[in-house]
Amino acid sequence: MTPVTQFTPLMSFGGGLLIGLAVVLLMAYAGRIFGATGVLAGVISPNAPGDRGWRVATLAGMISGPLAVALITGQIPAITMVSSLPAIAIGGVIVGFGVTLGSGCTSGHGVCGLARLSPRSLVAVPTFMLTTAITIYIIRHVLGGI
Repeated sequence: MTPVTQFTPLMSFGGGLLIGLAVVLLMAYAGRIFGATGVLAGVISPNAPGDRGWRVATLAGMISGPLAVALITGQIPAITMVSSLPAIAIGGVIVGFGVTLGSGCTSGHGVCGLARLSPRSLVAVPTFMLTTAITIYIIRHVLGGI
């Protein structure tokens, strides 16, 4: 079964604007660069005194987002898992390894790093994209989906 993505330009544009605004405000007011894995890592193991609050608030916002949609629309957003639980777990470990190897995640490099013209991000983002395309091709077309 091939998953279907319901792309909506207006919703996507609005989401992109909100993400852009959030990372600009975080940089302007806290001097921090947003990266989802860095936010989570900082909650688990804070680097600096007083650095945990905004990270916890960010995670709370990520978790409460679907609940806010449910309150506004009256239905919880549908989540369809097209892979097996072991495949998802293995994928999570591989992503964690990649985040460590790449010194950051797609949100940190793609949203913040590219905007700052970071040389590391200018290499990391195309590497992420190419690796993703190859992985999807292999999983869907060589292995037949798992």
